[in-house]
Amino acid sequence: MTECRDKPWFVYLVRAANSALYCGISDDVERRFAAHRSGRGARFFHSSPAVALVYVEACADKGSALRRERAIKGLKKADKEALAQGWKVEAATSCKPDTGSAACG
Repeated sequence: MTECRDKPWFVYLVRAANSALYCGISDDVERRFAAHRSGRGARFFHSSPAVALVYVEACADKGSALRRERAIKGLKKADKEALAQGWKVEAATSCKPDTGSAACG
């Protein structure tokens, strides 16, 4: 059995129904977003449900994703909105962008 050491991690932004943006990390953004939508994700969404995945960024590893998450959380709301605006949903046929080294044999 081969272990994947190059498993990609992602930092993402989710828009809540009240227009707030939630920033998080995951190794499976689609699964995590589904959890947020169903109310099983973060307590953040208990008062205002998750409505849209608005930004996804691939990171080399969990540590990189955590550092990027902290940086994004430190941004002003307008800067987070700019990230979301710049993310091309139509170019993302999957929430898992091709990172090249993500495949494990």
